[in-house]
Amino acid sequence: MHTKDKLAKALVEAGLERMAVMAEAGFYHDYLSPIAYPITQLLSDLRTANTPASYALAARVRDGEFDASKEEAEAWAEQPEVKRAIAYLTDKPKRPPDL
Repeated sequence: MHTKDKLAKALVEAGLERMAVMAEAGFYHDYLSPIAYPITQLLSDLRTANTPASYALAARVRDGEFDASKEEAEAWAEQPEVKRAIAYLTDKPKRPPDL
């Protein structure tokens, strides 16, 4: 099961259906989210929910239970646009020849 779906299931179980819909869409996922710090946002949203279940779930989030898996990271890295970005960022400038 994809980690975004595991998180969505846990959010439903915690009574946080709105957040579960966001999780299913990838909003809180390391590689699918449109925001820079999805886990930080998830923790903030759980704190705002202010329920015993949301605080218990926040502890699981802090423990890394819903972090993207190695397979999800590898799938993300295989995307053509990601490969191009990595190549661009890691391309070392050529040294001028020794004179």
